Amino acid sequence: MDMVGWVYDQLLGFFGLGPLLELAAKGDYRALLTVDGFSALLNPLLPPLLLFELLRSVAVKTFNREHYQVPLLVMVLNRFIGNFITIAMVGLCIGLFQRFALFQAGLTWYGLLYGYVAWEFSHFVYHFLAHKVRLLWCLHSTHHAPVAMNLSVNYSHIFLEGAYADFVRTSICMVLGVSPPLLILIMIIDGFWGSFIHVGENVLKNGRLGVLNRFILTPSHHRVHHARNVVYMDTNFCNLLPIWDRVFGTYVEERDDIEIEYGITRPVKRYSVLDAYLGEFYLLGKDVWNAPGFGNKLLYLVMPPGWSHDGQHKTAKVAKQALLQPEARLADTTLPSHGYHR
Repeated sequence: MDMVGWVYDQLLGFFGLGPLLELAAKGDYRALLTVDGFSALLNPLLPPLLLFELLRSVAVKTFNREHYQVPLLVMVLNRFIGNFITIAMVGLCIGLFQRFALFQAGLTWYGLLYGYVAWEFSHFVYHFLAHKVRLLWCLHSTHHAPVAMNLSVNYSHIFLEGAYADFVRTSICMVLGVSPPLLILIMIIDGFWGSFIHVGENVLKNGRLGVLNRFILTPSHHRVHHARNVVYMDTNFCNLLPIWDRVFGTYVEERDDIEIEYGITRPVKRYSVLDAYLGEFYLLGKDVWNAPGFGNKLLYLVMPPGWSHDGQHKTAKVAKQALLQPEARLADTTLPSHGYHR
């Protein structure tokens, strides 16, 4: 294998430049008006911002290896074993569930509006379950393991989570009548915004984005979502439009009097990709093995993180209830959150 060529291909893949260079070589810039062309235009925007974020932290002497090592190494791992799964899962769900739709919303302005509301609902369902079902939390926890917020966190996902997320989101959108071309367009837009909202304080100190904070989910909202502070736990599950967070009561604004603490509540070994990647599965396996009876073993799989068969629950709900007790102090805002607490 040509090592130089392989490195070149990996760099093009990371920066998302391949499709754009191919388009430039053909000289047909009308292709930018197509869904693929639009995607080729958006994809290269965020990686340079990540590089700037990283280099700026070095320049101003705030760089911390712990903030970047695990997410970036997880990205490398996923590039080897998981890239093809997402496309396969989306195609499978379109084939299985599109036939059940009563109508098809196409590429019109009102179709895009309807499709985005449907997409946000499907994203809310996937994301809510990822925090409330312990087996699914094991898939999602890798994304919450980093102890700082920056654009590298985008790459901190266990490779199987994409398959689960796309199964839920694509299936719901197909049944709700979102046509496949519209779905692809929405996924491109949502993927870009979902990546951007991970931008760190190093680049964007105040993530509220001014008046936009009232209408869409901003980096400030998503920082709240990644916080382990008890007052912020299990909130802001949507990605761009906070419609369903408002409907289901999970919408929360960032508070100036509470400093966000990132990560999950159990201690993750510093610099350990293995612990961030599989640590929650290991703990779940121990609990299932030690649980008395088949029923309790099954419940550990489907109940929220922190649930215990002996009633000594440390779930997000219990932690919030404890904080609301009269004797609870405001200083206790970092009680166990959505991470599995030991």
